[in-house]
Amino acid sequence: MNHSERMSPVDTTWLRMDRPANLMMIVAVWLLEGPVAPDKVEKQIADGFLSYRRYRQKVEYTSDGVFWRDDPNFDLAHHIKHVRLPGRGDKAALERFVGELASEPLDPNHPLWTEHIVEDYDGGAALIFRGHHAMADGMALMGVAMSLVDGPTQRGRRQEPASEEEGWLQTLPVVSAISAATNASTSILGAGLDLARHPLRAAGYLRDGAGVAGELAYLITMKSDSATRFKGKPSGSKRVAWCEPLKLPEVRAVSRALGCSINDILLSCVAGAMRRYLADKGDRTEGVEIGAIVPVDLRKEGDSELGNRFGLVTVELPVGVEHPIERLMAVRQRMLALKNSYEPATMLGLLAVLGYIPKMVQEQLLDLLASRASAVITNVPGPTERLTVAGSPLKQWLSWVPQSGDVGMGVSIFSYAGHVQFGLITDAALTPDPEALVSRFPEEFENYLYYVLLDLQSAAEQKKTAPSPRPARRKRIRARREAVGKVLSDQARARARLASHPHAVAGVRGPKRLETRR
Repeated sequence: MNHSERMSPVDTTWLRMDRPANLMMIVAVWLLEGPVAPDKVEKQIADGFLSYRRYRQKVEYTSDGVFWRDDPNFDLAHHIKHVRLPGRGDKAALERFVGELASEPLDPNHPLWTEHIVEDYDGGAALIFRGHHAMADGMALMGVAMSLVDGPTQRGRRQEPASEEEGWLQTLPVVSAISAATNASTSILGAGLDLARHPLRAAGYLRDGAGVAGELAYLITMKSDSATRFKGKPSGSKRVAWCEPLKLPEVRAVSRALGCSINDILLSCVAGAMRRYLADKGDRTEGVEIGAIVPVDLRKEGDSELGNRFGLVTVELPVGVEHPIERLMAVRQRMLALKNSYEPATMLGLLAVLGYIPKMVQEQLLDLLASRASAVITNVPGPTERLTVAGSPLKQWLSWVPQSGDVGMGVSIFSYAGHVQFGLITDAALTPDPEALVSRFPEEFENYLYYVLLDLQSAAEQKKTAPSPRPARRKRIRARREAVGKVLSDQARARARLASHPHAVAGVRGPKRLETRR
């Protein structure tokens, strides 16, 4: 007898969000160094996935609801395939192939996942995973991914950020509201007919006393972001690109020197890259604000079950701010304001509510929310140590989440083995050249690296003539210098690196002093 289990309301919402132009698939790419034994890789990948029952189950619709049910005709060959890239088989060819797969829907008659093993890529291999968002969110998939690598049993092990600065708002003070918001959704089942006629009455079921209802009202009424070429009607044809990763110790050191978090630096890099991209196209950038939907992990510690347990916040990126430091401080202020927001918990409860109401009503409400933004941005902390798969080193790890409604851009930020990786997925009708945008992300970081070095040099020159600072300030200055000095101890190397990046100098108009962390 086949095993079955009812799909949760939140997962049902994600299942029903599929659109021809925006499929609800999470896409990930692993780049392996050679030598690679493809058959051994396939066996290890298969054993890891199939240790989770969900990867043998397909979706079944019944009059009683939506269920995960064991597939009696499960065939591993339908899910794991070996391919070779045409032509030169270079990075551009792999990006095109990943874009094609991201545009192709999963077969609803089978479990909703596939794995393509690209043989003989760059002296090794590339693994391309696709899975429906209804199966699991990004943090749950981290546990799945750890079951695919070498070493002691890693099943269910989640990677936690080294500090709250490396993950999205990991210490929200409203996590206690999650239970109330989610549990409230079950009482809505009895009021389904009323909600079908008046879906916005769901706010009453999400009331947590300290601002949840107000946040829901804000989500419904908030204004749209600026009209740019990033907004429009997507075609469904996806484009994918990524750049060389940044060194995490450098990013951490620069963020500490500038008195902000790692997230602040990375988001400001995204905003700056968007600004330069628009300017190069001849578009107006003054006053431009780009809305970004950002997932926030709301799982309790130790929770590695499949499914979706995250909320959403909307961040306005100050693309219209030209000066890199002013833009960074604007990002910093906005992220700090979100620390006390009920928006993520409110959205989790709302997603649960939407799983009960008619699909047409769900689509209308989600379209309304998605219309306020132009991009989805994720930041997932990955493993801190380098991993191997069937004996082959995993050198690069990329992933992308889907976009809902008419959102046509997804920005992925992923930390792995001491590096920070940027990845971009776009719609061909809106941003046909994602490589032209993603290549600017590391260049924007060089602006901040340049500023910190310039500031340190200025401080060293002032020290020759300035009176000795008070002990407390002297301690702060010493800590600030040490934070960057640990990474940039070889000044000759740093200067040579800056000289090779002219954009860094062009982006900073002199050492403008701003208040930083005390």
